[in-house]
Amino acid sequence: MTTIIYIASFLALLGVLVTIHEFGHFIVARMCKVHVQRFSIGMGPVFYKKYDKHGTEFALSAVPLGGYVSMITNKLIEVDPESVKGLTQEQLKNTFDSKPKWQRASIMFAGPLANFLLSIFIFTAIFLNTIDPQTVPVINSSNQDIAYSTTQVFVDGDKILSINDTSVKDAKDINLELLSYAGFSGELNFSVMRSDIDNPIDIGIDVIDFLPTSESQSNPTQYLGIEISYLMKPIIGKVISGGSADNAGIKPNDRILKIGNKNINFADDIRKEVSLNPNTSAEFKIIRNEEILYLPVNIGSQVNQNETIGVLGVSFGTTRSFIQSFSKGIYETYNLSLKTLQFIGKMLTGNMGTENLSGPIGIAQMAGDTAQAGFLPFMYLMALLSISLAVLNLLPIPVLDGGQLTLLGIEAIRGKPLPEKIENMVFTGGAALVIMLMFFAIFNDISRFF
Repeated sequence: MTTIIYIASFLALLGVLVTIHEFGHFIVARMCKVHVQRFSIGMGPVFYKKYDKHGTEFALSAVPLGGYVSMITNKLIEVDPESVKGLTQEQLKNTFDSKPKWQRASIMFAGPLANFLLSIFIFTAIFLNTIDPQTVPVINSSNQDIAYSTTQVFVDGDKILSINDTSVKDAKDINLELLSYAGFSGELNFSVMRSDIDNPIDIGIDVIDFLPTSESQSNPTQYLGIEISYLMKPIIGKVISGGSADNAGIKPNDRILKIGNKNINFADDIRKEVSLNPNTSAEFKIIRNEEILYLPVNIGSQVNQNETIGVLGVSFGTTRSFIQSFSKGIYETYNLSLKTLQFIGKMLTGNMGTENLSGPIGIAQMAGDTAQAGFLPFMYLMALLSISLAVLNLLPIPVLDGGQLTLLGIEAIRGKPLPEKIENMVFTGGAALVIMLMFFAIFNDISRFF
């Protein structure tokens, strides 16, 4: 049963990503009036096909790995006239290579763009349907033996605000930002907020060949000698109807500053204080829309494992509006695209290990694992892979979309296409490179089992 889940998850993942990618090419080609002969989902022999009114064949093919859009070209008409037999003069005239360079470039770019748009859509849906935990990275402990470039050092309780001016909120933010500096020599600047200081302070760490091994890259904060907890801000998310908080007039997005004489810094402080005081009254100091309020709260109670504990009737974190979710979806897509490109560059320069490069086996395993974890993790993986597919396709490698765009750029500079012989050599080399990368990724997949 587990094997079936893994295979089905992989095929569903690949099917959606490839279909969206190829649909991007197809729809822009159609807008540019290029005749599309076939839109195939899958490769190999066709077992189902249907024609639309434009004469385009929509096909399902036997091998469910990939897909393609076949557009008519002048070269195809020349070398294989039988394949275009039956087409109208209008269709024969609307070849891909007869169109202006900006239209051809648009068609090539449309595939990766469709994948970027898919990731934005998925991220927006995820953020709209989940609570923003509003976490704060807090230093638990630090290794004082690290050579700091200033007299400042981390102390327990420091809240990390940014790394080299890039804001960070959670483990993903911090790990991605630190990984982007793999192989870097210089200063990493951490902006932190300290409890006894009103303004942020800077902590500079001198590094040489930062994160030099795959092991160090698997845990960047440990390599720095710091341990971090990710604590939620004391911001109310949902208020349970009829609960203590609801009866006291506490509302979503209220930030709790104090309970009685106890200062509140994190959501855990609220949980602890409320839990220890069942069936008591306390004054809550809160901030709501920049206004300070003092609300008397009768803390409720419940029995947990034969122990009576206090309950407030709230959850923490904040909900996001559509605009907030959409904006975050765009930023998440942009940031992860940039990081993906950076990591590819670091793999090529040897500053980042290639052990984590995954092929179809590794992707299938990830698809199966996330599918069993739930719908949202599976969709998050789909968004990540959609970004990866878009970025990889934009690399200037012949046979990929980026290679086609590069050749169009060369054509624009030269005023004419490359000679056919050279173009064929370039495409052959590009295809060989892609095949080698695929075999290397599969080798990585297999080696993980041994």
